[in-house]
Amino acid sequence: MNTEKRFKTKTGFCHILPDKIVLTKDGIIENISNKGTEKGVYKTLIIYSGLSIYLLYSSYNKFQNDKVVFGLLHAVLGLFLIYGVIISRNNSATSIIERSKIKESKFIKGRSGLTRSRFEVFFEEKGKIKKRLIMLPGSLNDGNNETEKALRIMKEEKIITTNH
Repeated sequence: MNTEKRFKTKTGFCHILPDKIVLTKDGIIENISNKGTEKGVYKTLIIYSGLSIYLLYSSYNKFQNDKVVFGLLHAVLGLFLIYGVIISRNNSATSIIERSKIKESKFIKGRSGLTRSRFEVFFEEKGKIKKRLIMLPGSLNDGNNETEKALRIMKEEKIITTNH
């Protein structure tokens, strides 16, 4: 008897198994590899941090040369990137989440034309609480039907703890 439930995500599939959640690109669980996923998140955060430092330094130089508009623009962009790095530092790109480690999960409904619906799964990994985003398909990929299916599965499996 197959106890797996599956739904489409933005970049692949989410498999709900009795003991874990598995995210795959091609829908085949056997092809899963969790190697290097955390390094990718940290590399991106380091690049964003470097870019924000450059923008803030550039902003300082612009203000010194009385180019206030460009100085403000660079300062705002630099601060926006720093904010993004701070709120993303506990994100995870793991492909496997043990259900016993899940602390909380939320469904966040997307705004048509602006954002995608998604699940935010908070789980324990190496003694820290991490957040894994599971982005659902957009409106061009039958997003409404796939979102309804995904929400039904997550509710049936009692994974959803909060609805937003």
